[in-house]
Amino acid sequence: MFRWSPDGRLLRFTVQDSKTNTSSLWEVGADGTNPHPLLQDWNASPAECCGNWSPDGRYFVFQSWRNGRSDIWITREENRISGRSRSEPVQLTNGELSALAPVLSLDGKRIFFVGELRRGELIRYDSKSQQFVPCLSGISADLVNFSRDGKWATYVDYPQGNLWRSKIDGSERLQLTFPPMHVGLSRWSPDGKQIAFTAAQPGRSWRIYLVQAAGGIAHELDTGENNAVDPDWSPDGVSLSFGTRNTIMLGDPLGTHLYTFDLRTQQVSPVADSNGKISPRWSPDGRYLAALQSDYSKVLLFDFSSKKWTELAKYPSFNLMWSRNGEYLYGDGSPLLNTPWFRIRINDHRLEELGTLKNVRRAWGTWGAWMGLTPDDSPMFLRDVGSQEIYGLELQEP
Repeated sequence: MFRWSPDGRLLRFTVQDSKTNTSSLWEVGADGTNPHPLLQDWNASPAECCGNWSPDGRYFVFQSWRNGRSDIWITREENRISGRSRSEPVQLTNGELSALAPVLSLDGKRIFFVGELRRGELIRYDSKSQQFVPCLSGISADLVNFSRDGKWATYVDYPQGNLWRSKIDGSERLQLTFPPMHVGLSRWSPDGKQIAFTAAQPGRSWRIYLVQAAGGIAHELDTGENNAVDPDWSPDGVSLSFGTRNTIMLGDPLGTHLYTFDLRTQQVSPVADSNGKISPRWSPDGRYLAALQSDYSKVLLFDFSSKKWTELAKYPSFNLMWSRNGEYLYGDGSPLLNTPWFRIRINDHRLEELGTLKNVRRAWGTWGAWMGLTPDDSPMFLRDVGSQEIYGLELQEP
């Protein structure tokens, strides 16, 4: 997002650093000189973006994320009119709503922004009634994963980003991670004793952690990779597979790779010919590793015995999952294109389109719109039951 100053002398824009998962506002002269952060050392974990000038250039508004929500801030551009330094940012919004995407009116007297209250409802698709029904009592939970025996679940509360564990009836609920850690995907170990998950902390890349299902301190694995994501267990519980996320953020899909991590030796090994592939998913029998092309256009299968990849389907694909018996690979279609969710039969590569979510407003979390499977292979989704409204503030100048 680029914004010229009204007099055309400055350009401001947002810079995203995929290595530290931060975003910051930068400024550069119109001739390309003196590029620098706009708010150097202002926020310990920068998460600013979406700035806009007032029409007369006297003010600059932007949004800043802190403690899981966004607020609108404003600076008075004193240096633009009197030669003095820019004023410290002043916070304009506070409360339950996240305030996003501020813009000033043409007369500069009002600030408009999107007020968002984020909440989800967990649903599953019931094939008998062909209806969506609440799952796990319809809690606001994302990225749900079930233990192998189907008795336990992990999930990430939405939108807070904390990892929880409970029985599938909601009892024995236990919080496993706490702010400022923000959790992505989690996976139960085959024996049900450990949980592998990916998480980011302020100013750090995504990393992979292990925590006991009974609770305790989460331990970071030394994978040697920045932005290590998508952990998945081998069926014997000896290894984890994982992918990388850093270059996806920079628009370089060929820079992604897949790896395995041996928990006994702590050794990391690349998966052969995995450049440009993401989202590894180990088959229940341990023979295959399913993955996606990093542009989400293909579903692929790696055979550990032959060390070769096979293309299963050319289809807009997200959120791969194996059926419990390993006979099918399920996937989510494109949430933006409303293509159906699907499954692929492994023995003959037959693709079946199973249903669409064109009438379901999906919640978007850290990993976009998510899909999972219940222990009986029923598809699960997180429905958006929050709200978004446009709000206005009167700007009262001092």
